[in-house]
Amino acid sequence: MSHTAHIRSHRKPRRNASTLAMRAGVAGGVLSTLAVAGASGSANAAEPVTQTLELPTLTADLATQAAQSADATEQAAAHYQLQAERDAAAAKAAKQAKADLAEAKKKAAEAKKKAQEEARQEAAARASRNAQRTTLSTTVGGDSTSTSTSTSTSTSTSTSTGTSTATGSAAAVISFVKAQVGKAYVSGASGPSAYDCSGLVQTAFKQIGVSLPRVSQDQSTAGTQVSLSNLQPGDILYWGSAGSAYHVAVYVGDGMFVGAQNPSTGVVERPLSYDPPTGAVRVL
Repeated sequence: MSHTAHIRSHRKPRRNASTLAMRAGVAGGVLSTLAVAGASGSANAAEPVTQTLELPTLTADLATQAAQSADATEQAAAHYQLQAERDAAAAKAAKQAKADLAEAKKKAAEAKKKAQEEARQEAAARASRNAQRTTLSTTVGGDSTSTSTSTSTSTSTSTSTGTSTATGSAAAVISFVKAQVGKAYVSGASGPSAYDCSGLVQTAFKQIGVSLPRVSQDQSTAGTQVSLSNLQPGDILYWGSAGSAYHVAVYVGDGMFVGAQNPSTGVVERPLSYDPPTGAVRVL
Protein backbone atom coordinates (compact mmCIF):
# COMPACT_ATOMS: atom_id res chain seq x y z
CA MET A 1 0.00 0.00 0.00
CA SER A 2 1.13 3.50 -0.74
CA HIS A 3 2.23 5.54 2.06
CA THR A 4 -0.54 7.96 1.21
CA ALA A 5 -3.28 5.44 0.79
CA HIS A 6 -4.54 5.93 4.23
CA ILE A 7 -5.28 9.47 3.33
CA ARG A 8 -8.79 9.64 1.92
CA SER A 9 -8.14 12.47 -0.45
CA HIS A 10 -5.26 10.61 -2.08
CA ARG A 11 -7.22 7.44 -2.76
CA LYS A 12 -8.36 6.62 -6.31
CA PRO A 13 -12.09 6.67 -6.52
CA ARG A 14 -13.62 3.30 -6.78
CA ARG A 15 -15.85 2.43 -9.66
CA ASN A 16 -19.11 1.06 -8.60
CA ALA A 17 -20.42 -2.23 -9.90
CA SER A 18 -23.19 -0.76 -12.07
CA THR A 19 -20.79 1.48 -13.91
CA LEU A 20 -18.45 -1.38 -14.57
CA ALA A 21 -21.33 -3.58 -15.74
CA MET A 22 -22.61 -0.94 -18.14
CA ARG A 23 -19.16 -0.44 -19.58
CA ALA A 24 -18.75 -4.14 -19.95
CA GLY A 25 -22.12 -4.38 -21.67
CA VAL A 26 -21.27 -1.59 -24.06
CA ALA A 27 -17.98 -3.16 -24.86
CA GLY A 28 -19.63 -6.51 -25.33
CA GLY A 29 -22.26 -4.98 -27.58
CA VAL A 30 -19.62 -3.35 -29.73
CA LEU A 31 -17.71 -6.58 -30.01
CA SER A 32 -20.89 -8.44 -30.88
CA THR A 33 -21.76 -5.91 -33.55
CA LEU A 34 -18.31 -6.19 -35.04
CA ALA A 35 -18.54 -9.92 -34.99
CA VAL A 36 -21.93 -9.94 -36.73
CA ALA A 37 -20.72 -7.43 -39.27
CA GLY A 38 -17.70 -9.52 -39.94
CA ALA A 39 -19.76 -12.63 -40.35
CA SER A 40 -22.19 -10.83 -42.57
CA GLY A 41 -19.34 -9.49 -44.67
CA SER A 42 -17.95 -12.97 -45.02
CA ALA A 43 -21.36 -14.33 -46.01
CA ASN A 44 -21.90 -11.56 -48.51
CA ALA A 45 -18.50 -12.14 -49.96
CA ALA A 46 -19.40 -15.77 -50.53
CA GLU A 47 -22.71 -15.06 -52.33
CA PRO A 48 -22.77 -14.00 -56.04
CA VAL A 49 -23.87 -10.48 -56.75
CA THR A 50 -26.98 -10.19 -58.96
CA GLN A 51 -27.67 -6.90 -60.72
CA THR A 52 -31.28 -6.11 -61.78
CA LEU A 53 -31.82 -3.88 -64.82
CA GLU A 54 -35.06 -2.04 -65.03
CA LEU A 55 -36.47 -1.45 -68.59
CA PRO A 56 -37.73 2.02 -69.30
CA THR A 57 -41.48 2.43 -69.01
CA LEU A 58 -43.44 3.52 -72.18
CA THR A 59 -44.64 7.04 -71.89
CA ALA A 60 -48.08 8.13 -73.16
CA ASP A 61 -46.52 9.65 -76.29
CA LEU A 62 -44.69 6.45 -77.21
CA ALA A 63 -47.87 4.41 -76.72
CA THR A 64 -49.84 6.76 -78.95
CA GLN A 65 -47.20 6.62 -81.66
CA ALA A 66 -47.18 2.82 -81.55
CA ALA A 67 -50.99 2.69 -81.88
CA GLN A 68 -50.92 5.13 -84.80
CA SER A 69 -48.25 3.08 -86.54
CA ALA A 70 -50.34 -0.08 -86.13
CA ASP A 71 -53.42 1.69 -87.54
CA ALA A 72 -51.42 2.97 -90.53
CA THR A 73 -50.11 -0.52 -91.24
CA GLU A 74 -53.62 -1.98 -91.06
CA GLN A 75 -55.01 0.71 -93.38
CA ALA A 76 -52.21 0.15 -95.89
CA ALA A 77 -52.91 -3.59 -95.90
CA ALA A 78 -56.64 -2.97 -96.44
CA HIS A 79 -55.85 -0.56 -99.29
CA TYR A 80 -53.62 -3.09 -101.04
CA GLN A 81 -56.26 -5.79 -100.66
CA LEU A 82 -58.98 -3.52 -102.08
CA GLN A 83 -56.74 -2.55 -105.00
CA ALA A 84 -56.02 -6.21 -105.71
CA GLU A 85 -59.74 -6.99 -105.72
CA ARG A 86 -60.42 -4.09 -108.10
CA ASP A 87 -57.64 -5.21 -110.43
CA ALA A 88 -59.03 -8.75 -110.46
CA ALA A 89 -62.56 -7.47 -111.20
CA ALA A 90 -61.28 -5.25 -114.02
CA ALA A 91 -59.36 -8.15 -115.55
CA LYS A 92 -62.45 -10.35 -115.37
CA ALA A 93 -64.64 -7.65 -116.95
CA ALA A 94 -62.11 -7.11 -119.75
CA LYS A 95 -62.02 -10.84 -120.44
CA GLN A 96 -65.83 -11.02 -120.53
CA ALA A 97 -66.03 -7.98 -122.83
CA LYS A 98 -63.56 -9.59 -125.19
CA ALA A 99 -65.62 -12.78 -125.26
CA ASP A 100 -68.85 -10.83 -125.83
CA LEU A 101 -67.25 -8.90 -128.70
CA ALA A 102 -66.08 -12.11 -130.32
CA GLU A 103 -69.57 -13.61 -129.99
CA ALA A 104 -71.19 -10.48 -131.44
CA LYS A 105 -68.81 -10.54 -134.41
CA LYS A 106 -69.57 -14.21 -134.97
CA LYS A 107 -73.33 -13.60 -134.93
CA ALA A 108 -72.99 -10.60 -137.24
CA ALA A 109 -70.98 -12.68 -139.69
CA GLU A 110 -73.58 -15.46 -139.58
CA ALA A 111 -76.43 -12.97 -140.12
CA LYS A 112 -74.60 -11.39 -143.05
CA LYS A 113 -73.94 -14.78 -144.58
CA LYS A 114 -77.60 -15.76 -144.16
CA ALA A 115 -78.82 -12.51 -145.74
CA GLN A 116 -76.47 -12.99 -148.67
CA GLU A 117 -77.70 -16.54 -149.16
CA GLU A 118 -81.35 -15.44 -149.06
CA ALA A 119 -80.63 -12.67 -151.55
CA ARG A 120 -78.90 -15.19 -153.81
CA GLN A 121 -81.85 -17.56 -153.59
CA GLU A 122 -84.27 -14.73 -154.32
CA ALA A 123 -82.26 -13.69 -157.38
CA ALA A 124 -82.21 -17.27 -158.61
CA ALA A 125 -85.96 -17.61 -158.05
CA ARG A 126 -86.64 -14.38 -159.95
CA ALA A 127 -84.53 -15.55 -162.85
CA SER A 128 -86.40 -18.85 -162.88
CA ARG A 129 -89.77 -17.08 -162.87
CA ASN A 130 -88.76 -14.89 -165.78
CA ALA A 131 -87.66 -17.93 -167.74
CA GLN A 132 -90.94 -19.72 -167.06
CA ARG A 133 -93.08 -16.77 -168.07
CA THR A 134 -91.74 -16.83 -171.59
CA THR A 135 -93.82 -20.00 -172.06
CA LEU A 136 -96.70 -19.19 -169.73
CA SER A 137 -99.85 -21.29 -170.10
CA THR A 138 -103.11 -19.64 -169.06
CA THR A 139 -106.65 -20.84 -168.84
CA VAL A 140 -109.17 -18.47 -170.41
CA GLY A 141 -112.93 -19.02 -170.04
CA GLY A 142 -112.47 -22.63 -168.92
CA ASP A 143 -110.46 -23.52 -172.07
CA SER A 144 -106.79 -24.38 -171.77
CA THR A 145 -104.75 -22.35 -174.23
CA SER A 146 -100.99 -22.58 -174.51
CA THR A 147 -99.39 -19.31 -175.45
CA SER A 148 -95.85 -18.07 -175.63
CA THR A 149 -95.97 -14.51 -174.46
CA SER A 150 -93.64 -11.95 -172.99
CA THR A 151 -93.92 -10.81 -169.41
CA SER A 152 -95.48 -7.50 -170.40
CA THR A 153 -98.19 -9.17 -172.50
CA SER A 154 -99.15 -11.51 -169.66
CA THR A 155 -99.41 -8.62 -167.22
CA SER A 156 -101.49 -6.54 -169.59
CA THR A 157 -103.97 -9.36 -170.05
CA SER A 158 -104.26 -9.96 -166.31
CA THR A 159 -104.97 -6.37 -165.36
CA SER A 160 -107.28 -5.52 -168.21
CA THR A 161 -110.02 -8.01 -167.36
CA GLY A 162 -109.68 -8.54 -163.58
CA THR A 163 -112.34 -7.33 -161.14
CA SER A 164 -111.07 -4.54 -158.90
CA THR A 165 -113.79 -4.15 -156.27
CA ALA A 166 -113.52 -6.29 -153.12
CA THR A 167 -116.62 -7.28 -151.18
CA GLY A 168 -117.44 -9.35 -148.10
CA SER A 169 -114.74 -11.69 -146.86
CA ALA A 170 -112.38 -10.69 -149.67
CA ALA A 171 -112.47 -7.09 -148.45
CA ALA A 172 -111.49 -8.25 -144.95
CA VAL A 173 -108.55 -10.28 -146.34
CA ILE A 174 -107.35 -7.32 -148.40
CA SER A 175 -107.69 -4.91 -145.47
CA PHE A 176 -105.56 -7.23 -143.34
CA VAL A 177 -102.71 -7.76 -145.81
CA LYS A 178 -102.51 -4.04 -146.61
CA ALA A 179 -102.18 -3.35 -142.88
CA GLN A 180 -99.07 -5.56 -142.80
CA VAL A 181 -97.21 -3.60 -145.50
CA GLY A 182 -93.84 -2.45 -144.21
CA LYS A 183 -93.33 -5.34 -141.78
CA ALA A 184 -90.29 -7.59 -141.96
CA TYR A 185 -89.78 -10.74 -143.96
CA VAL A 186 -88.58 -13.62 -141.80
CA SER A 187 -88.50 -17.17 -143.08
CA GLY A 188 -91.03 -19.32 -141.21
CA ALA A 189 -92.77 -16.34 -139.54
CA SER A 190 -96.55 -15.96 -139.38
CA GLY A 191 -96.84 -12.56 -137.66
CA PRO A 192 -97.65 -10.37 -136.05
CA SER A 193 -94.40 -8.42 -136.54
CA ALA A 194 -92.91 -10.46 -139.40
CA TYR A 195 -94.00 -12.92 -142.11
CA ASP A 196 -92.80 -15.08 -144.92
CA CYS A 197 -94.93 -15.28 -148.08
CA SER A 198 -97.11 -18.27 -147.18
CA GLY A 199 -97.29 -17.19 -143.52
CA LEU A 200 -98.87 -13.87 -144.56
CA VAL A 201 -101.43 -15.57 -146.82
CA GLN A 202 -102.37 -18.18 -144.22
CA THR A 203 -102.78 -15.58 -141.45
CA ALA A 204 -104.84 -13.25 -143.69
CA PHE A 205 -107.40 -15.94 -144.49
CA LYS A 206 -107.42 -17.16 -140.89
CA GLN A 207 -108.91 -13.76 -139.93
CA ILE A 208 -112.12 -14.71 -141.74
CA GLY A 209 -112.20 -18.31 -140.60
CA VAL A 210 -110.66 -19.93 -143.69
CA SER A 211 -107.98 -22.51 -142.90
CA LEU A 212 -105.20 -22.79 -145.46
CA PRO A 213 -102.11 -25.03 -145.63
CA ARG A 214 -98.89 -23.49 -144.34
CA VAL A 215 -96.57 -23.76 -147.35
CA SER A 216 -96.68 -22.22 -150.83
CA GLN A 217 -96.83 -25.56 -152.68
CA ASP A 218 -100.03 -26.59 -150.89
CA GLN A 219 -101.62 -23.14 -151.03
CA SER A 220 -101.23 -23.10 -154.84
CA THR A 221 -103.77 -25.97 -155.04
CA ALA A 222 -105.98 -25.04 -152.06
CA GLY A 223 -108.81 -23.57 -154.16
CA THR A 224 -110.11 -23.37 -157.69
CA GLN A 225 -107.58 -22.50 -160.38
CA VAL A 226 -108.50 -19.23 -162.12
CA SER A 227 -107.14 -17.38 -165.12
CA LEU A 228 -104.82 -14.44 -164.59
CA SER A 229 -107.15 -12.59 -166.98
CA ASN A 230 -110.09 -13.14 -164.63
CA LEU A 231 -108.62 -12.23 -161.25
CA GLN A 232 -110.75 -10.99 -158.37
CA PRO A 233 -109.61 -9.27 -155.15
CA GLY A 234 -108.79 -11.92 -152.57
CA ASP A 235 -107.44 -14.47 -155.07
CA ILE A 236 -104.18 -16.18 -154.13
CA LEU A 237 -101.40 -15.63 -156.65
CA TYR A 238 -98.59 -18.14 -156.96
CA TRP A 239 -95.24 -18.32 -158.71
CA GLY A 240 -94.05 -21.63 -160.18
CA SER A 241 -96.37 -24.44 -161.13
CA ALA A 242 -99.48 -25.51 -159.20
CA GLY A 243 -98.49 -27.94 -156.49
CA SER A 244 -94.83 -26.92 -156.55
CA ALA A 245 -95.09 -23.14 -156.21
CA TYR A 246 -92.22 -21.35 -154.46
CA HIS A 247 -93.97 -18.03 -153.74
CA VAL A 248 -97.50 -16.77 -153.03
CA ALA A 249 -99.27 -13.41 -152.50
CA VAL A 250 -102.78 -11.91 -152.37
CA TYR A 251 -104.33 -10.03 -155.29
CA VAL A 252 -105.88 -6.81 -153.90
CA GLY A 253 -107.45 -5.39 -157.12
CA ASP A 254 -106.53 -2.65 -159.58
CA GLY A 255 -103.63 -4.74 -160.90
CA MET A 256 -101.88 -4.78 -157.48
CA PHE A 257 -100.84 -7.52 -155.08
CA VAL A 258 -99.53 -7.64 -151.49
CA GLY A 259 -96.90 -10.17 -150.50
CA ALA A 260 -93.99 -10.85 -148.19
CA GLN A 261 -91.34 -10.70 -150.89
CA ASN A 262 -87.87 -11.14 -149.35
CA PRO A 263 -85.64 -9.99 -146.46
CA SER A 264 -84.66 -6.86 -148.38
CA THR A 265 -88.16 -5.52 -149.07
CA GLY A 266 -90.33 -7.18 -146.43
CA VAL A 267 -94.11 -7.00 -146.94
CA VAL A 268 -94.89 -4.75 -149.93
CA GLU A 269 -97.71 -3.75 -152.27
CA ARG A 270 -96.64 -3.94 -155.90
CA PRO A 271 -98.20 -3.96 -159.40
CA LEU A 272 -98.39 -7.28 -161.19
CA SER A 273 -95.84 -5.96 -163.66
CA TYR A 274 -93.28 -5.82 -160.85
CA ASP A 275 -93.20 -9.62 -160.65
CA PRO A 276 -95.91 -11.29 -162.79
CA PRO A 277 -97.33 -14.46 -161.19
CA THR A 278 -97.64 -17.86 -162.84
CA GLY A 279 -101.21 -18.65 -161.78
CA ALA A 280 -103.92 -18.06 -159.20
CA VAL A 281 -106.44 -19.92 -157.06
CA ARG A 282 -109.73 -18.72 -155.57
CA VAL A 283 -110.87 -19.89 -152.13
CA LEU A 284 -113.67 -17.35 -151.52
